[in-house]
Amino acid sequence: MSNFKRYLVTAALPYANGPVHIGHLAGCYLPADIYVRYQRAQKRDIKFIGGSDEHGVPITIRAMKEGVSPQQIVDKYHALIKESFDQMGISFDIYSRTSNQVHHETAAAFFKKLYDDGLFEEKETEQFYDEKTNTFLADRYITGTCPVCSNPNAYGDQCERCGSTLSPEQLINPRSTLSDAVPVKRKTKHWYFPLQNYEEWLKGWILEGHTEWKNNVYGQCKSWLDSGLQSRAMTRDSSWGVKVPLPDTEGKVLYVWFDAPIGYISATKELTEQWDDYWCKDDTKLVHFIGKDNIVFHCIIFPAMLKAHGGFVLPENVPANEFLNIEGDKVSTSRNWAVWVHEYIKDFPGGADMLRYVLCANAPETKDNDFTWADFQTRINSELVNNFGNFENRAFVLMHKLCGGKVPPLHAEVMDEADKAMLEEFAVAKQKVETALEEFKFRDALFEVMQLSDKGNKYMQKKEPWIVAKTLAENPDNQKLIDNCLHICLQLTANLAILMHPFLPETAKKMLHKMKVVEKMLEWENAGKTKLLSVGYSLRAPELLFTKIENDVVAAQVAKLKAGLVKPAEAAKPEAESKSGEAAAVAHAEPKAVKETIQYDDFAKLDLRVGTIVAAEKVPKADKLLKLQVDLGFETRTIVSGIAEHFKPEDITGKQVVVVANLAPRKMRGIESNGMILMADDKAGKLHFINPVDAIDNGSSVS
Repeated sequence: MSNFKRYLVTAALPYANGPVHIGHLAGCYLPADIYVRYQRAQKRDIKFIGGSDEHGVPITIRAMKEGVSPQQIVDKYHALIKESFDQMGISFDIYSRTSNQVHHETAAAFFKKLYDDGLFEEKETEQFYDEKTNTFLADRYITGTCPVCSNPNAYGDQCERCGSTLSPEQLINPRSTLSDAVPVKRKTKHWYFPLQNYEEWLKGWILEGHTEWKNNVYGQCKSWLDSGLQSRAMTRDSSWGVKVPLPDTEGKVLYVWFDAPIGYISATKELTEQWDDYWCKDDTKLVHFIGKDNIVFHCIIFPAMLKAHGGFVLPENVPANEFLNIEGDKVSTSRNWAVWVHEYIKDFPGGADMLRYVLCANAPETKDNDFTWADFQTRINSELVNNFGNFENRAFVLMHKLCGGKVPPLHAEVMDEADKAMLEEFAVAKQKVETALEEFKFRDALFEVMQLSDKGNKYMQKKEPWIVAKTLAENPDNQKLIDNCLHICLQLTANLAILMHPFLPETAKKMLHKMKVVEKMLEWENAGKTKLLSVGYSLRAPELLFTKIENDVVAAQVAKLKAGLVKPAEAAKPEAESKSGEAAAVAHAEPKAVKETIQYDDFAKLDLRVGTIVAAEKVPKADKLLKLQVDLGFETRTIVSGIAEHFKPEDITGKQVVVVANLAPRKMRGIESNGMILMADDKAGKLHFINPVDAIDNGSSVS
């Protein structure tokens, strides 16, 4: 199925400024591990690369919070993250870290090569500076009011409520998160990578050459390319990170998104002396597993860097997942609204496969999905216990009870159509699972495994060997019917172990132990075969693979989640830029404090008008944005608003709203937005329109 000689799989480098949660697992680490385990079972040459990103703003923010050095932070969280991945069976060939010397050398050499080739633009610009702390401010050190949705806690690079990409200049009332001072502009020099020079190449490579990429990935890339690329600074003012390898650059480091993806290369160098076989030979298949918030970096910026440098392979696929919410709310590390992996392992010892199952079965592959503890319980009890585990256990119990604890023979002379059909299902299921895995459709692949188990249950139920056993005194030949049923069920159990292994590795190993076979049986070429267990071979006693989750366990987890929720005032510091599927959320549990006093003249500058929404539609490839046509009486305006998660287009057409009519136009997803709809958010974070009680003429002023 593959023309590639070797595979190189990377999973996004998580920031070493906190533990990992289940959103990280669902976003990229679990699908990456499933894919890698499958490829290993195919006996393909594959390397699975991971590591901690230990540079950048989030690290220094966490260090300030805890009153320690950045190095102490990364040492602490790198160890915790690595342990969590190990406990969840994420089978990296290497889990490295960007603070290692080999990484600093590799990243610096990469930068120097581009510099020596004259590919950077050197610019002196004005950047925001905190005069109280004498610090140049990275975008995430600046917060203010979003000009699109009025979120008062937007960051200088992005609004987490409406999803808009921002710059600090666009924020209303910007403040430094270090001292709450108003930032000022100061001159500084940096090196910019001219992405626009690679725009046409990227269009050909992605838009024409990779139409097979997932819709969310392809669509986001197309949106960026259609909007036009611009030069992007590849250095920052900071004392923490990879030093810029040029003279007279004290206090300047490489931009974390320049430095971090090179971590995949440096980690491979640590892993093997043949690292360049995996990175520099055209018969390597490079696959990046990431969350959707990392798409632009892995599909546009990093490939352009590799192209500019020369000599490196480019990603064949970047199967990014969407976000996983928790109990109906977005994951927020600052509010502690998350299910932390290290805590889950403590609460559910030996339960890694249960969580792997639920996160894959409910994976956010095409849209944001929601994890709830009630669904966790239902899936474990109904699917793993009552379907998969039930079939495997019944096969072992009946084999010991009716066949002397040994694999019975298959008697061809008494086989019927049901027997033959069940045996044929082995190869059919294998092909379906294989196709889905090759296409990165992990939910579909897992579904096919569970379907095969379900068919086994129905087959056994139809054959009823326990009923047939009651007729043996009258008709001893009926033992052949029992033998056939249990022979087929046991061969099916062996197939299920192979097919389930990429998803639930520890469960598959338990099944092998009970069948008394070695791990070599898990090689993919054995899947679909009907003679995996030898006739007459003794198998171990039955033992349950899974136990049911009781109501009190679920209730305790929900209570723990709610009890740990941090109030908004305590969560004022900015969160990490997400790298692996985490969606930071803005808390709205309590009314916000009144902003600083303004003068009447400031308010008088606003031109507020009443308008009517005459048309509304979702913006393609943007889950949070609606494109509105608003009749202002004197003209109809196009306004892009980040309210799609709160309102359906058909429900708001005809509604009167208040519009900031003199807001400067701004392009969003390639659409020019001419105004802003005024909204209010309640304590639960739900948005409400501010509109007249009685209908009035469109264009009427609000004062």
